[in-house]
Amino acid sequence: PPQGYYTRRGGIGESGDFITSPEISQVFGELIGIWCISEWMATGKPKAFQLVELGPGRGTLTDDILRVFSQLASLLSKCDISIHLVEVSPKLSEMQALMLTGGRVQPDPQDESAYMKGITKTGVPIFWHRDIQDVPPGYSFYLAHEFFDALPIHKFQRTEKGWREVLVDIDPEVPDQLRFVLSPSSTPATENFIQPEETRDHVEVCPEAGVIIQRLACRLEKDGGAALVADYGHDGTKTDTFRGFRNHKLHDVLKDPGTADLTADVDFSYLRKMTQGKAATLGPIKQREFLKNMGIDLRLQVLLQNSHDPATREQLLHSYDMLMNPKKMGDCFNFFALLPHHRLAQTDKKHKPESKSPLPPVAGFGELSL
Repeated sequence: PPQGYYTRRGGIGESGDFITSPEISQVFGELIGIWCISEWMATGKPKAFQLVELGPGRGTLTDDILRVFSQLASLLSKCDISIHLVEVSPKLSEMQALMLTGGRVQPDPQDESAYMKGITKTGVPIFWHRDIQDVPPGYSFYLAHEFFDALPIHKFQRTEKGWREVLVDIDPEVPDQLRFVLSPSSTPATENFIQPEETRDHVEVCPEAGVIIQRLACRLEKDGGAALVADYGHDGTKTDTFRGFRNHKLHDVLKDPGTADLTADVDFSYLRKMTQGKAATLGPIKQREFLKNMGIDLRLQVLLQNSHDPATREQLLHSYDMLMNPKKMGDCFNFFALLPHHRLAQTDKKHKPESKSPLPPVAGFGELSL
């Protein structure tokens, strides 16, 4: 753990090893903020909500969302909002605190569940937790943007003798070099993590993602709210996606461990299975569809109209292209949501003609009616 990539470096941004959507454009985070408010309104404007971000990076996404919340302060005036960041990296939590509170935080507060707390620049209480279990229960919006892809995976290969786990070994031919090997026999992981109906010959499974999804599904079932997952991934179709990034270039995952960002595509079909029917799921749909449904084109027009500086306009168009172009992020990133079942239940017209009007559709996953 002390030698891990995120503990030591966590190189997000242009000068780091990879760049994420919130770092590219403020519009991305603003639309996620609008998504939360849209869901809050659709479920009857509860008196309080928590915004919980898993693996918040430098804090850019939460910062953009808070700006939307403060712009819509009159709408949210009667709502009690708090921010909860689930972060294990001491280095990244310092960066988040600086960005979101200007560094005004209290380490080791009396509250057992949080290791740091403060007040954001917009006056919202904010807490840092090491584990999702430490986040207090309550109606919440959970955000996981490029979070699940960083969790560890098990790799499996189908052989003539059945499933074998791909393991890491020292290469006897080359000193100080690692290599992949197949387990000589079945391992506990092959017994437990391969679905009996699996048709692929090579599979990556992230049990930790399964556990977190189960916890989210249970929380949503009990307390309400929604979870939004944005990541690159597939719906149970891809096989070998494990790779490393260093200085924005592909990097051999077995070289210099702890110095590169390691990642694997998220298997959304696995996440869906792991909800075990406790929550309803929507998606995955491509990022460009989700952002289009959320009104990104309209937002871009407004920003372009209000901007008189050619460099800013060029930056806006460039970042829009990065987010939406199918060859860039538009098609490789997906959005996936978890919601309580009653959020999607259609009201039964036959028995209760006088019942409340059906709930509005979930923003982003269908055309947004403006």
